[in-house]
Amino acid sequence: MPELPEVERGRRIAERHIVGKRIDKVSARHDEIVFCGVTARRFALVLRGRVVAAACRKGKHLWFELDQRPWPTFHFGMTGSFKVYRQQTDRPRFWKFELLLNDRTRLAMPDGRRLGRVRLLENPAQEPPISKLGIDPYLDLPPVRHLAKLLSRRRTPIKALLLDQSIFAGVGNWIADEVLYQAGISPHRLACELTGEQMKKLRSKLKAIIGRACAVEADKDRFPRTWLFHHRWGRDPNATTFRKEKIIHDTIGGRTTAWVPAVQC
Repeated sequence: MPELPEVERGRRIAERHIVGKRIDKVSARHDEIVFCGVTARRFALVLRGRVVAAACRKGKHLWFELDQRPWPTFHFGMTGSFKVYRQQTDRPRFWKFELLLNDRTRLAMPDGRRLGRVRLLENPAQEPPISKLGIDPYLDLPPVRHLAKLLSRRRTPIKALLLDQSIFAGVGNWIADEVLYQAGISPHRLACELTGEQMKKLRSKLKAIIGRACAVEADKDRFPRTWLFHHRWGRDPNATTFRKEKIIHDTIGGRTTAWVPAVQC
């Protein structure tokens, strides 16, 4: 599933290719699951002729600021993304909508599994689902003392808490596992039991890992070789890290968790 860095890559694609341009034509395919609270036809009518002023993101949600409201908002689900091209013949499979800009650039959102969502909202940042999100670790990660205050009273495994979008918007499974591995914190440890030093490491790794992933636009081949990311998948009972540390797979908060007991306590 796309996590914060993958969605930030989508935002940057939109920023580079469509911000400052006019939407001359919108093609949208009827899909009562992906289009949420709006029909594909209305989505197309509202966006046609509008100028894209900005591409914004919080957590795993994106929206475009237009020269007139309402504004389109997007969630990629598991297989959604933005694709940019110039020829209609290059439309991706499973596309849900396509914007044709005044310079003939095209931007589409494909979504093969139909778990993404497209909405029209008057003020996306102030309306659900975006208004219900917690802090965005890439945009507004608070100081350690504020983070400690947020977590210190919660008797919840830290792995489950990292995945709670009402607290950490955009953090998904692989990011949570990577942060806890690099910080040396067991995913089973209760948030309220973290020491001051562990809290500092948690914040530092959260900032560094998300920052690095965004800097390389979520290109996994450019993630450091030492990251758990490259070895955590598939519940392989023989899996080890780059340093040959044994990886264990548990289920915490309903999610598969990869961790290394030898270095996480």
